[in-house]
Amino acid sequence: MPSNLRWLRMRPQELALIAITAVWGGTFLVVHIAMQHSGPWFFVGLRFTVAGLISMLIFHRSLRGMTWADLGAGASIGLMIYGGYGLQTLGLQTIDSSTSAFLTALYVPMVPFAQWIFFRKRPPAMAFVGAALAFAGLVLIAGPEAFSLSLGLGESVTLISTLPIVGEIILISVFAGRIDLGRITIVQLLTAGLLSFATMPVVGEGVPAFSWAWVAAGIGLGVSSCIIQLTMNWAQKSVSPSRATIIYSGEPVWAAIIGRIAGERLPAAALVGGMLVVLGILASELRIVRRPHPNTPDRG
Repeated sequence: MPSNLRWLRMRPQELALIAITAVWGGTFLVVHIAMQHSGPWFFVGLRFTVAGLISMLIFHRSLRGMTWADLGAGASIGLMIYGGYGLQTLGLQTIDSSTSAFLTALYVPMVPFAQWIFFRKRPPAMAFVGAALAFAGLVLIAGPEAFSLSLGLGESVTLISTLPIVGEIILISVFAGRIDLGRITIVQLLTAGLLSFATMPVVGEGVPAFSWAWVAAGIGLGVSSCIIQLTMNWAQKSVSPSRATIIYSGEPVWAAIIGRIAGERLPAAALVGGMLVVLGILASELRIVRRPHPNTPDRG
């Protein structure tokens, strides 16, 4: 492949992340329906406990070699999943989807800076350009309503949810390649689920009345969550946090596409926003390379 087109090539790991991001974006309608029949912490607990049990069936042989390192890494990532998904679901009870999308999108430009601050690893310059383009696109997708923020409980908890989302992406990259894939997936999913159930009595949330709506949604999202986390753990062994974040920022784009199929009208601004997100993904692949001057001697 010519060198000037090499940046367009995507590895299997990146294609896998794009695929799970599409699945991720498609869960919005399911969660929206489930929230009409269940409280947020019970549903998040059900979702990730089911995902954890499925992962145990898949990786049951790995459990015999469980180490304290596996437990610590999985629990730390699980804590981030619990905080991110739990608070985001809690916020969606009182704010509309466009406002939630705009606030949650704040994690996109935060990841490169968090990586820089905590690990002294400066991302490539184009990673910041890609993050900026993706964030601008997400703002357009959210629509004008996103700028009318009153910062009530829903807005506040959604803003806070961006911090554990950043933490999850960074921690997965930190532990990827060092810890057994099956063990860390089991621990992080079960940690998120059990912590969510444990939160119910603290906030006064009871077990909802039986409904096939939350049962079906919980099992279905449990399966998808298992696939999503397993893929993230595998792919981020070789995909940087900044690059992965740009790909994950496509979640609202897929949600908008699925919403359109379901009958929702997609505004022109949202279409432009989707194009900007795609441009952000492509821009993040570019690398600025300084070519040596022809007269510069070769020091190799």
